[in-house]
Amino acid sequence: MTIHRHFLARLLCASLAAGALAAPACAQDPWPNRPVKIVVPYAPGGSADTLGRLIARHLAETFKQSFVVDNRGGAGGVIGSQMVARAEPDGYTLVVSGIGSHVVAPLTNATSFDPIKDFTHIALLGGPPTVLAVNVAQPIKDVPGFIKQVKSMPEGLSWASPGQGTHGALIGEAFRQITKLNLVHISYKGAGPAVADVAANQVPAAFITLSTAAGNIKAGKLRPLAVTSAQRVTDFPDIPTFKELGYPQLTGTTWFSLSGPAGMSPELVTKLNLAVRKALQSPEGQAELRAQNMETFDWDAPTFNDFVKKEIVHWKQYIAPPPTR
Repeated sequence: MTIHRHFLARLLCASLAAGALAAPACAQDPWPNRPVKIVVPYAPGGSADTLGRLIARHLAETFKQSFVVDNRGGAGGVIGSQMVARAEPDGYTLVVSGIGSHVVAPLTNATSFDPIKDFTHIALLGGPPTVLAVNVAQPIKDVPGFIKQVKSMPEGLSWASPGQGTHGALIGEAFRQITKLNLVHISYKGAGPAVADVAANQVPAAFITLSTAAGNIKAGKLRPLAVTSAQRVTDFPDIPTFKELGYPQLTGTTWFSLSGPAGMSPELVTKLNLAVRKALQSPEGQAELRAQNMETFDWDAPTFNDFVKKEIVHWKQYIAPPPTR
């Protein structure tokens, strides 16, 4: 009897000890149990920042935890993105990625990062299309007229973009290569100055985001000729798409997305992907996208990852390779 009591006592102690060891693991709260940082690798106020803050608000509501936006601009989105690539893949450090930082930058700067191997791509956020617009004083009414005008100018025609590495610069260069036109690129430091000079007829044309050009289009200072969206934009139904004009290669947007470091768990990626898509389909999300003339697609993570890979392959042919060292 005494031996039996001693055996039970030892068994009870062992069970309690095992329970004590397991308790911390059981007591851990599921992700997120502390604030999550969303790095926006651009200055405040732009499309990336707008989308980052929109998603941060909705994720905070969904997961009942703080999602803090941290603007880390510089080098076309590379600096902030590099910081996230080096972070732990635990879901507590994310980045607003996109075509500028994760397609153009790696193709023009081989030392930055690998946009596929160094990141976990979670969900598409959306972005504005690029528009080819001219000053209304120019004798150009449409894309065929634009081509005819350029061919009649031995010195070529100047066009503005927000800067090297932007979607506007990418589309303009692709259009030049496809049409073989003599187009002279003037690279600005930002979309604002570029649009201002075209509106003032200092430069005759620009490839610029529709969201930036919209005000001057509505004010009658710019004449839009074509837009890179897959379909005509709801608020600008009279602007034809490049696709319907015979240039399907020029379909695309200045898209932004949500990504994290490489190695995030598939379960967490799915959880975030569903939450982001729900946020974008909400009334607030839809209103913000329309106000910014942005389009998005309701894609799961695998579909979005396939899209990123295709974008890299597609645009590589229009981007000069980085200099060798």
